[in-house]
Amino acid sequence: MITIYTDGAAIGNPGPGGYAAILLYENKKKEISGGFRLSTNNRMELVAVIKALEMLKRFDIPITIFSDSNYIVDSISKNWYNKWILNNFKGGKKNKDLWLKYAELSKNFEKINFVWVKGHSNNPNNNRCDFLATNFAKSNPTLIDEYYENNINPDIAVKRY
Repeated sequence: MITIYTDGAAIGNPGPGGYAAILLYENKKKEISGGFRLSTNNRMELVAVIKALEMLKRFDIPITIFSDSNYIVDSISKNWYNKWILNNFKGGKKNKDLWLKYAELSKNFEKINFVWVKGHSNNPNNNRCDFLATNFAKSNPTLIDEYYENNINPDIAVKRY
């Protein structure tokens, strides 16, 4: 089994954002992190999941993803995101670009299970992801979340930069 821990952060929400993931398989551990100059916490939570899945080279091994985001765990476990896709995100459901990307990417994998973990508790891997994501958000990231800045919040992007 592949075990993945993910987290996202945004300073100001919206504001500079960071994401992080820890991938564990057999005796191997890989940490990834990154961020954008303007994003939201929920976008960074979802980006963390996507970036972690993009790192994987094996599709036949079951995956368990731990997240402290109810938004992520419930949207996937309760299949809300597929309903949003079928309804073309009617009613203002957010992060269409990322949910579509996740939906396409997840088709490659045999089994993905999501588990909610309490944030800021005694889980070392979740705490490490939180540390990495928050620090990236605080580091003045320069990458542009183009979909967010151009389609969701162009006024904020213009005012901030």
